[in-house]
Parts: sequence; structure tokens; C-alpha cells
Amino acid sequence: MLEMLVLGIAGFSAGALNAVAGGGTFISFPALVWIGIPPVMANATATLTALPGYVGSAWAFRRDMEAEGPISLRPMLGIAVLGGLLGALLLTVTSDEAFMGLVPWLLLVATAVFAAGPWILPRLAGGAGLGLAGAVAALLAVSVYGGYFNGGLGIMLLAAFGLMGFKNLHGMNGLKNVLSALLSLVSAVTLALAGLIAWKSALVLALATTAGGYIGAALARKITNLALLRAGIVAVGLIMTILFFMK
Repeated sequence: MLEMLVLGIAGFSAGALNAVAGGGTFISFPALVWIGIPPVMANATATLTALPGYVGSAWAFRRDMEAEGPISLRPMLGIAVLGGLLGALLLTVTSDEAFMGLVPWLLLVATAVFAAGPWILPRLAGGAGLGLAGAVAALLAVSVYGGYFNGGLGIMLLAAFGLMGFKNLHGMNGLKNVLSALLSLVSAVTLALAGLIAWKSALVLALATTAGGYIGAALARKITNLALLRAGIVAVGLIMTILFFMK
């Protein structure tokens, strides 16, 4: 009962945070590890349960999406699928011990990029942009990262779009969610076929995340101090990073 309560609170909080500012994985993944789910399985389960939020957000931005930079939309979708698959396959051959060694570093990178997002994105968006080869490499690298570890995926995709020369921030947000949903779906299916999804926990977490995302989206417009909220998420990320380094 305690485990279900923890997952419910974590899922609701993660969904609400993702709807407002992102960073929900900083809560859902550690919660799964805390209740005893092996790290690789916890990561796979957190990836699966993030899907409803991505799909809902992508639908909300559906009218704003357009491809910019040197890659058209369909190739971008293909790169996301390939990267998500490669990342998931890499995760399936990673032992829990090796993954636990990587987790604090992955959390640290995700937290740092999330914290620097407001400073990075305005300086990237609308720049000259990478050439075709550089854009493909950047998008593929971020997609592989997302298929392997979902934390901080959104802000990394936005940074990649900025490097590619994107200018429309609403379009960037919409495309970010489409690619996140697509590569996470491919990753989750691959990990499910490998038997790495904790289905009972996933169901509780997915329901709570969906509810949190719905309410979070409704409250998002009423929150005026997003900088304070982002600072709180960064603090959670840093605490989790320290705890995993100490474990």
C-alpha cells in the first residue's frame, strides 16, 4: 500500500511538472528505484509512463509544428525512431550495476542542461544552424540518449533544434513532444519485449502521471513565477544526483 501511495504521489507530481516546466523524470525514476524496482527496469518503466504526457502536449501544439533547419519533418521522425531503438537496445545490454554507475552522471547532465535551458535556448534559437550532417548527428545523439535515459530529453531536444537553426519556439515545443513521444514509444516497446517493464507499477504511475499532467496543464497558465518552479526542479535533480552518487 505504501508503494502504491509513493508511486501515486510521484506520478502525479511528475505529470504536473512535465506539463508546466518539465523535469518529471527526476521524481518518477527515483521513486521506482526506491520501491525496489531494479534500475534498468525502473528507467524503462519511467520511459513508458512518460508517453501520455508527451502525446497530450504534442496534440496541444499540433497547429504550431513545422520543420525548420536542414532536415525535413519525415527524416526527423525517422531519425527519432532509429535513435530511440538504438538507445533501448543499448539499455537492454546494460547491467543494473553498470547502469547504477551511470545514473548519477546522467542525472547530473540532465539537471545541468535543464538548469541552463533558459540561458542556452535564446542563444541557440534562430542561429545560423548546423549543416545537414551536423544536424543529423545532433538529433541522432539526443534520440539515442532519450531511448536510453528519458531524463532531461525535452530540453536536450530543444537545444538540438536551436543548433539546427529553429526560430519558432511554439513549433519547437510541439515537435519536441512529437519526437519525444515517438522515440519513447519505440524505446518502450523494445524494452517491453525484452521484459524490462514493471507493469503493475507502470499502471499506477501512468494513471497518476496522466492525472497530474491534466491538472498541471490547467494550472500552468496561473503560475507566474516559473523561474522559482524551475529552481525547485533543479534542486530536486541535484538532490537525486547526490543521493545516487552516495548510493
